[in-house]
Amino acid sequence: MSDFSVDECADQLACDGLRLNVGPFWCHIRSSLPLVAAHIYQLYPDAIIDQDRAFVDFPIQISRKSGTRGWVKPLVEFTFNGNVPFTPLSLNQSPALAEWGINWCVSAHAHQYLILHAAAVEKNNKAIIMPAPSGSGKSTLCTALVARGWRLLSDELTMISTKNSMLQPLPKPMSLKNESIQVIQEFWPESVFGHICTDTLKGSVAHVKPPAESVQRSSEKAEAAIVLFPQYQAGAALQLKSKEKAYAYMSLVENAFNYHLLGSHAFHALSNLVQQSDAYELAYSDLNDAISQLELLVS
Repeated sequence: MSDFSVDECADQLACDGLRLNVGPFWCHIRSSLPLVAAHIYQLYPDAIIDQDRAFVDFPIQISRKSGTRGWVKPLVEFTFNGNVPFTPLSLNQSPALAEWGINWCVSAHAHQYLILHAAAVEKNNKAIIMPAPSGSGKSTLCTALVARGWRLLSDELTMISTKNSMLQPLPKPMSLKNESIQVIQEFWPESVFGHICTDTLKGSVAHVKPPAESVQRSSEKAEAAIVLFPQYQAGAALQLKSKEKAYAYMSLVENAFNYHLLGSHAFHALSNLVQQSDAYELAYSDLNDAISQLELLVS
């Protein structure tokens, strides 16, 4: 992508579209919206483009919704293979819609993997999976670890091979919400942020560019070593508690998108992953303390 200029990126998106590599997938993205062009140009500079590629996994269009109502309140809609799976959003939210739409494409269609709603990072050939509900600080901690040199596997969708329980990287831009945006801007001043989308259902949302090395190593699978349940607690002292494997297994099932579809394949893949991993609950208020503790776990 970095071989294009921002104008060339915008022109290509508006005309034939861009055939963009995202992890193990190929997206054919079309859009004439300046916010979408700027988002892709800023946050996907290390992604591979192949305009001659015939087959793509996800044909996508992000466009302004037509109709007279759109002149009063401009709306944008996400189209996948000719269908509109989401309610249109405000035009200002088009970058967030693009990211959420790609995540939906993966979670709804990539059933060659067991897919968890979880972040995953790696260091010293040991991957940490962080399943956690919204508001737990999962994405903030994930981004902070990446800022300190950990390899980003994914901040939203952890994909597990049903053959050998290895983790397939999906190093997309990292999503931050509300107060976490300023926290990471101060913690990682050299990070590259995209457009801040305001007034979404999740509040203010912004995305951070993944490191070039993480993108370039997206074909290198990782082995899980730790299942971590992080919980940000303002003013709390750092506390790490060991959890039973049964607890880890059931929590991962609760965070899985397609466990019920894969049946025994999902059961064996997740059982093997939990068997080879340690499980912990981490309460923290200071990112540096949390990172130091996790560095010890994988050292």
